[in-house]
Amino acid sequence: MEKAKVYYSDLRARPGLSLLDKLARLMKKAGIENIDFHEKFVAIKIHFGEPGNLSFLRPNYAKVVADVVKELGGHPFLTDCNTLYVGRRKNALDHIDAAFENGFTPLSTGCNVIIADGLKGTDEALVPINLEYIKEAKIGHALMDADIVISLTHFKGHECTGFGGALKNIGMGGGSRAGKMEMHNAGKPEVNPNICRMCGACMKNCAHSAISFGTDGKAHIDHSKCVGCGRCIGSCNFNAISPTNEESNDILNAKIAEYTYAILKDRPHFHISLAIDISPNCDCHAENDMPIIPDVGMFASFDPVALDQACVDAANKQNAIPGSHLDDQIKKNVKAEDNFGISHPDTNWRTCLEHAEKIGLGTREYELIKV
Repeated sequence: MEKAKVYYSDLRARPGLSLLDKLARLMKKAGIENIDFHEKFVAIKIHFGEPGNLSFLRPNYAKVVADVVKELGGHPFLTDCNTLYVGRRKNALDHIDAAFENGFTPLSTGCNVIIADGLKGTDEALVPINLEYIKEAKIGHALMDADIVISLTHFKGHECTGFGGALKNIGMGGGSRAGKMEMHNAGKPEVNPNICRMCGACMKNCAHSAISFGTDGKAHIDHSKCVGCGRCIGSCNFNAISPTNEESNDILNAKIAEYTYAILKDRPHFHISLAIDISPNCDCHAENDMPIIPDVGMFASFDPVALDQACVDAANKQNAIPGSHLDDQIKKNVKAEDNFGISHPDTNWRTCLEHAEKIGLGTREYELIKV
């Protein structure tokens, strides 16, 4: 396969040229204008950040992307899907409130926010792909309704996948609640009896009669009947139901690659990653630790696999910031091949890129072009 082109811009901002100007220039140099945006709906897939976290991308960057799309004749919207875990982005109402709280409003970004999998994370499109792990991906409906997909990613560390790049942003972020369950595990939720209020909402929302109430009065899920749709998670107002984690991080990485394939296949797509504020963990945390390495730069490509490879290569050339989690791990003599392996020794980010290349999503071979 021919090498992919990945375009790169550093973070120097001399008088008369802001980082926002440089981002717009980077996108155009990378060829975004070659996409026909005329009257097309354009999903800008982004992570809005869990409130309390301050390392997510500033909304100013999203406005640049939206403005370029509008300049080219498209109709952009910012989007993400609801989360599985307990937090401020578990349903669409709270999710939009969280996005607004973190600055992602129509006034600040120039476009609307749409939570792709609906109010309770159950509005999904079923996308047949018949790959090794996933036969039918469950994707947020609004994301699949878009004509064009643009990913705007905060490149960072991640406690399950090593790092969170474009593939993680698209694949995991684009899955509906049932899709996220399928990626994280075998798709079977559990009830915490200490939290269950015995209200019955979960049982009413289960279409497969998998939920019943035992002699203790608490809800119980029959996994032989459960199909892993996640509706019970969305219906529980007390956060008593959560997914289990039964599979390895390597399988998680492979499933993320396959979900990304499902979202991107058969339509135009373009990808931007900003390797700044590189925290050790995901922006899903309601806090962020200090960056583990210095800021690296801005990257753009039509190939999300090459983009992730270029970002991780550049990040692994950086030294640990003193006092950071990475620095702590080095002082503990944690052995691994690179910064992200040292940060999270139980992860192997390579498995995601290798599987993505295997299924034809892109290539790890790239030409880095400085803008």
